Amino acid sequence: MTGNHTHARNADVSILTAVPDVFSEGNVWGLPTLPAALTDRLDAQSAMFAARMRQGLLAASVAIGLDVLDELLETEVTGLAGAKGKHDAGRTHKRHGTVGGTVTLGGRQVPITRPRVRTADDTSEAPLGVYDTAKATDLLAEHMVGAMLAKLSTRRYGAALEPVGDLKSKGTSKSTVSAKFVAATSERLTELNTRPLDGERWLIVFIDGFSFGEHLLVGALGVTADGTKVPLAVVEGTTENASLCTRLTANLRDRGLDASAGVLFVVDGSKALSKAIRAVWGVKALIQRCRLHKERGILDHLPEAEHDWVRRKLRAGWTLDDADQAKRDLEALARALARKHPGAAGALREGLDETLTVTRLGITGSLLRTVFSTNPVESMIEIVRDHAANVKRWRDGTMALRWAAAGMEAARTQFRRVKGYRQLPLLAAALEAATANQPDTLDLRVTAS
Repeated sequence: MTGNHTHARNADVSILTAVPDVFSEGNVWGLPTLPAALTDRLDAQSAMFAARMRQGLLAASVAIGLDVLDELLETEVTGLAGAKGKHDAGRTHKRHGTVGGTVTLGGRQVPITRPRVRTADDTSEAPLGVYDTAKATDLLAEHMVGAMLAKLSTRRYGAALEPVGDLKSKGTSKSTVSAKFVAATSERLTELNTRPLDGERWLIVFIDGFSFGEHLLVGALGVTADGTKVPLAVVEGTTENASLCTRLTANLRDRGLDASAGVLFVVDGSKALSKAIRAVWGVKALIQRCRLHKERGILDHLPEAEHDWVRRKLRAGWTLDDADQAKRDLEALARALARKHPGAAGALREGLDETLTVTRLGITGSLLRTVFSTNPVESMIEIVRDHAANVKRWRDGTMALRWAAAGMEAARTQFRRVKGYRQLPLLAAALEAATANQPDTLDLRVTAS
């Protein structure tokens, strides 16, 4: 066996030595050759990478990256001021030494020495596009926001970064990370609440309230014609606050959410919210009351011993395809409850028609399970809560809004299309048919201000 292995190794060596260097001068394979200077450069880069690998993959990558950055900067400077050491009477720019700077690498800022270029008449300094791109802090902010949403504290941010060798990092202190996080999440909040909405056909809008500490917020989630879920807005307050609800809905309208062909709004059951939706979009907005919120509201008026049979009756009524029959059955349940539990009967009768909107639209199957409750927006809220789980003290409402907006945008990357999305063309047709003979959106001079 030993002899066989030795023979195999010798055969391998003979094969390898028989293969010509494809990058050498005059190779017989007819492949393109690389200049000697470039092959030397590749050898040097490989040696540098190997040496830095002892400090970690990121350290090796950063070392190579900085070396390449130096070459890119030199190429740009040469393009502006000409080759170094060669006089050019017609040049428009000249070299002007070097100066310290920083670039964003590996989730931090690292120091570099960069070249300077001034105009030939020495009136101004010329910007270097390569450096301006490399020093941009947008990627750093993205990295920091991602780390904070992944439950890493500002105090531990720097310690959690992979080492980059002997380079000294900047911008990883607790105060710096905190300031960049505040700035970046403020931008996300502004973007979320101002993003134009006129480029999509919106079929469904879910709206529900949630809390961060003592701060109550309201979030909106939209669904496009192809089933894509998109966070639309977040505001501070409750769905019982009429002024806030009107401001939220008017903001969506002013940003381009068009209800001319009908939109289904799925809400938590707030009277103020339903009223605001109608004030802004009129009869073009069809409102579906969340059945799970309604069920809980009814059961809250009943002793626990009565929960099971009432829950069965409610769900049996909502399961029917005939909206009129469903309403008769649910009104019969209200009459059965009225004498002994008038509060439960009143809760059932209040907004009963709005719990049957999706039934009247003929929605069934998987799509029905999507739109009979506010579960889709609540799922988004759970993701938002999880990202903010390590926050122990909510200083103010603005902080809550910033975290909510950042969490909603992060949740967007985890979204799949809504269940039953293949039925959305049927919903679109049903919405248009239900609102076709209705007047256009009411103009009640409602504004988002």
